[in-house]
Amino acid sequence: MSTPDALTVLDLQLLMVLGNRLRRLRQSQGLGTVEMAKRAGISRMTLEAVESGDPTSSIGAYLRIMSTLGLEGELALLVEDALQQAPAGFAEKQTRSASARQVVISVDESSHRSQDLQSLALHREAVRAIQRDPALITKAQGTLEKWLAADLKSRAAPLWQEWARIIEARNWRKALGHTCRAQQLRQASPLPTVLPDDIRLHVLDQMRSLKKGIVLDIDAHPKSEGPKAAKRPVKRS
Repeated sequence: MSTPDALTVLDLQLLMVLGNRLRRLRQSQGLGTVEMAKRAGISRMTLEAVESGDPTSSIGAYLRIMSTLGLEGELALLVEDALQQAPAGFAEKQTRSASARQVVISVDESSHRSQDLQSLALHREAVRAIQRDPALITKAQGTLEKWLAADLKSRAAPLWQEWARIIEARNWRKALGHTCRAQQLRQASPLPTVLPDDIRLHVLDQMRSLKKGIVLDIDAHPKSEGPKAAKRPVKRS
């Protein structure tokens, strides 16, 4: 399996927020997952992955779902050519949204989502570290062996045994998803133990910033280089 993309904690949170919004919009339109998947021309599994904010889902899957839900206008705002050839009625919508220059992205630090977001980010970095230095596999396997030898009757033992199979097969996708099983696996994982301190601290710093709130300054009138967003933490009084 290839190395996961170097997504930041903010990137992962944005995908989760987008997926949740798409789910709520689908539900507000009275569409079940089977009907929605059929209309979008994708599998139900792909739909569920997108609605969970899965970063491994293709951009095409996200676009199919957004289009099916009637979000073509928002898609067009991301395409410079579409702005230059805006159809009737589109310019008015653009003008109304032009004042919305800032978006605050944050996550509730007391929520389960916050904990899993941090865990997911650490695991993606751990897999990237392993891809760069395969010797770290031995370190992760050694940690598992110690855990199993110390407490084979632990409730986490089945998860540790599954981790042994995941590591042996390099089947990282199984633990990097948004399913309940993937979340359980991350809670009993040896992978964060292989992370260098600087990478671990970098992820934790990103999480602290996100918990405080990160302001995205949106350029409502992009020029030749397209839309840009400047990131900065929210100032707390």
